[in-house]
Amino acid sequence: MQRERPIVAIGEILWDVFPDGPRFGGAPANFACHAAGLGAQAAIVSAVGDDDLGRGALHELAQRLVNVECVQIQPSRPTGTVQVMLDGAGKASFEFRSDIAWDDLTWGEPLELLARRAAAVCFGTLAQRCTASRATIQRFVRQTPPGCLRVFDVNLRAPFYDTEVIRESLELANVFKLNDDELPIVAGMFGLRGSERELVAGLGREGGLELVAVTRGPRGALLWSKTGEFSDEPGVPCVVKDTVGAGDSFTAALTIGLLQKRSLHEINRHACRVASYVCSQAGAAPRLPAELQIDREEES
Repeated sequence: MQRERPIVAIGEILWDVFPDGPRFGGAPANFACHAAGLGAQAAIVSAVGDDDLGRGALHELAQRLVNVECVQIQPSRPTGTVQVMLDGAGKASFEFRSDIAWDDLTWGEPLELLARRAAAVCFGTLAQRCTASRATIQRFVRQTPPGCLRVFDVNLRAPFYDTEVIRESLELANVFKLNDDELPIVAGMFGLRGSERELVAGLGREGGLELVAVTRGPRGALLWSKTGEFSDEPGVPCVVKDTVGAGDSFTAALTIGLLQKRSLHEINRHACRVASYVCSQAGAAPRLPAELQIDREEES
């Protein structure tokens, strides 16, 4: 992996408000924290309010060694928050506040310079719910250099997505990540039917993608590459505290593995281990133990 070129997350920064209090999160922020925790150079493009939560978010990111130079301060809008509800199995549902800082991401020279240096960029649908941020996110992805991994982690949050934004995002992406709840929804948008593997391969061919990844909770993950190869990895058993952020950690490990040109099986196995650890901890971005970091994995 080219460590001098950053892995970039673009989209929402927010605080997950759990029954026992707020915890720092947001899928792109989680992704960036996990990428940095795994040993990569990570940066984030987002926006926070000029408020205590915004300052707290910047502090959390800096503590995790995530570059925050492209996090914009919006004095007229608050930092994002989301109410998190957990069911008996620890699975989360979300209620998002509207009209917050990352709904108004603006383009500028710092974003252009970062885009041109990116080794990978990860983006989703939630931060594209408003016109301004959607335009900025898509422009950023388009400005990345040839060979950049453009990872679309769809991260569906009803009602903040539609077929148009998913189609536009897939046209920009070369890697697509989704979970097993999202797979039939997205496949249905393209009129695809069939088994899990048929849907995954169909989405890959439909989008002209290099790779498609489907996470399946305790059942592990399925990867497909454009060569037609599959990797079907079982889940790593753990005692689940909550599942928030597990998918983001999987995406971070997947991205780093692809940049390192590891085998599909190696990538999938390591990403499942990382996601399992995150499920065993409270909150979306727990600090990862040394044995899960990429260099340690290569030595083992």
